[in-house]
Amino acid sequence: MSAIEDLKITMARLREPGGCPWDQEQSHTTLVRCLIDEVSELIDTIDRADYPHMREELGDVLIQIVFHARIAEEGGHFNFGDVAREINEKLVRRHPHVFGGDKLQTSDQVLAQWDVIKSTEKKNGPVAKGVFKDLPPRLPALMFAENVWKQIEKKSLPVDGIVDVPQVAALGRHLDAATLGQMLFELTAAARAKGLDPEGALRQHATKVMRDVEQRIQTGTA
Repeated sequence: MSAIEDLKITMARLREPGGCPWDQEQSHTTLVRCLIDEVSELIDTIDRADYPHMREELGDVLIQIVFHARIAEEGGHFNFGDVAREINEKLVRRHPHVFGGDKLQTSDQVLAQWDVIKSTEKKNGPVAKGVFKDLPPRLPALMFAENVWKQIEKKSLPVDGIVDVPQVAALGRHLDAATLGQMLFELTAAARAKGLDPEGALRQHATKVMRDVEQRIQTGTA
């Protein structure tokens, strides 16, 4: 029996009558905070290249997936095998240059093909409500802002007068990871001293940029 099968059996035992009262009380909703905490702890081990603890934290993230899959299975929705099968099929489908006849030579080519395949897959899914694709509502503000700018660049969206593009270029010209970290930390410290919420401020501004760009395109003033 594989280690994965052992883990699934352990989780089932915890959830069954006579198992653990805490595990039995959990739902998809109550486990959200646990998932966020475990992923955060994993990221910390990655930042420190701490492989012994990374292995442990990967296990903590894995049990969250097994936990959610078990709850879904109890409700008759899907099971862990369905989750693994679907992601495996997606990986094969989105890598025709590996599992098919097409051969690609660069990461840029792979990403471009990935976007084409993904857009084809999404044709029968929910229709996007605006110019920007839907982003996870609980995405951290920095990642949210980064994704907004990524879409602006990728789609060459009009941002003149909305974003100071020359200033962005000037800031990036001499920026490195250490300087960026210092700038972000000092901005956060200044916000804290002023009683401001940096996470909320960045999220609100990134959202405003999205809305302003969408309005400009919809009104034909681009």
